[in-house]
Amino acid sequence: MQPAVPPDARLARRLRALRERHWPGVKVTQQQVAEALGGDTALSLSLISSWESTRKPVLPPANRLAGYATFFASRRSVESDPARLLSERELSSEERAARGELYAELLSLRFPEEPQAVDEPPAPAARRLTLSATGDTIGGGTWFFPDQRPVVIVPGSLPKRIRDRMPFTDPQDPDYVRSYILADLDALLELHGHIRAVNPAVDVRIRRSEEMDEDDFTKHLVLLGGVDWNPVDRDITRRLDLPVRQQVRPNDEDSGYFSTLDGATFEPVLDEIDGLIEDVAHFYRGKNPYNTLRTVTLCNGMYGRGTYGAVRSLTDAKFRDRNEEYVRKAFPDSSAFSILMRVRINPNGDVVTPDWTLAEDRLHEWPTIDE
Repeated sequence: MQPAVPPDARLARRLRALRERHWPGVKVTQQQVAEALGGDTALSLSLISSWESTRKPVLPPANRLAGYATFFASRRSVESDPARLLSERELSSEERAARGELYAELLSLRFPEEPQAVDEPPAPAARRLTLSATGDTIGGGTWFFPDQRPVVIVPGSLPKRIRDRMPFTDPQDPDYVRSYILADLDALLELHGHIRAVNPAVDVRIRRSEEMDEDDFTKHLVLLGGVDWNPVDRDITRRLDLPVRQQVRPNDEDSGYFSTLDGATFEPVLDEIDGLIEDVAHFYRGKNPYNTLRTVTLCNGMYGRGTYGAVRSLTDAKFRDRNEEYVRKAFPDSSAFSILMRVRINPNGDVVTPDWTLAEDRLHEWPTIDE
């Protein structure tokens, strides 16, 4: 058996083969790879060369491998000048599947589990990295960020009057729990784990609004919770031309409502005996007003379970695929979309994940087909 090839050399050889032989009759240049992976600022040719060098290879960071996978998932990447990475919504289902397989392969070469002989055929991608035990699109969808740039999740903060009624919120308490200051913890835990699973190479941070610095505002932003307890949410919604607005509640007893530009209003449904029966929640994805090369996503309900339902729409393994497919068909060419939804609560007090393919679960959507 021939000696094992160093892992960095195996990856370098694969990256070069992708560029030179991935598409029959098309030889991709290092310049095109540098343009596509760099986005607004092309990477240097010397950097691309170092990643392809089998003599003195340099291991690319994992986020760049995600860029390679997106780039070589579609021949359309090189049909424009300069070359570019296609957005998530531009990719077909076949291209997304190809991207997932290639990403898994490149990651396995970047982080090998065991030595591999020169003549040993590569293991199937499913063996190297299982992206989903159920076969769903855990590796793609709205929560996959093709540019693999950092993501900042900004939840609301519970007001002091509420924290004062809770245990372990005093920093002087030996059992102090810092996270108890955050609102919408169910939604935060669900979403943080999902984004990390879909983007294993991406830096995903949780920031309270008062902790954010100037650089945080220009990253991919995910805002959780309503405008009452999230100042960043209030700021962003003022800067965006949103078709839906969440009204600030004058007090804790007021349920509040969402309103649309045509004057329609949507309120939660509460019962004196059973409490919250149905919440109203909003999901919005568009360009970050502080940096149009990045995105902003809003997940907010009138109550916490509404926010959780908005998040679960695209994380719940039973519903996310059909909801993602609905988004692709309903907003095929839109750089932004908005869905106001009904979030039902079952008799046990648990959230029923909204099914966007059902008209009764969608209260308002934008843009409409004729816009």
